[in-house]
Amino acid sequence: MGINVLLCTDGSDLSIQALRDALPVLAAADRCALLTVESIVDPNFQTGNGFTLRADTPGGDEQIETSGDREAKRILDLTVAALGLDDVDLMARAGTPGETICDVAVSMSADVIVIGTHGRSGFRRAVTGSTSDHVVRHARCPVLVQGAGSSER
Repeated sequence: MGINVLLCTDGSDLSIQALRDALPVLAAADRCALLTVESIVDPNFQTGNGFTLRADTPGGDEQIETSGDREAKRILDLTVAALGLDDVDLMARAGTPGETICDVAVSMSADVIVIGTHGRSGFRRAVTGSTSDHVVRHARCPVLVQGAGSSER
């Protein structure tokens, strides 16, 4: 049975560098999948300007889906080009990033997840949460987390 690796990217320099640092792990992989997750915004979420984002406006869902698809394609293409990947499955999903990554890992029977971390701490992490932390705590397989200048497992 082959080794399945799930690579996670948000298109940032940090996530691309994390994946670049993990390329030696990919050498043993039989299947690599590159995933980006478009966060879903709660339709009742109020932004700081007082406007409520609503997905139920005419054509709103279609517009959100189309712009999300374009952004996901841009992120995936950017990551593939930066890493020189040629045999990788490309996946884009909408959802809560941590949960979605764990769900995709289960559905593809991933043996390892590779993800970068922004290294947030304190108040900012408490407010924004940590995708990599969620994945480490909930994934059913090992997770390779790469941050600025150091790797963790």
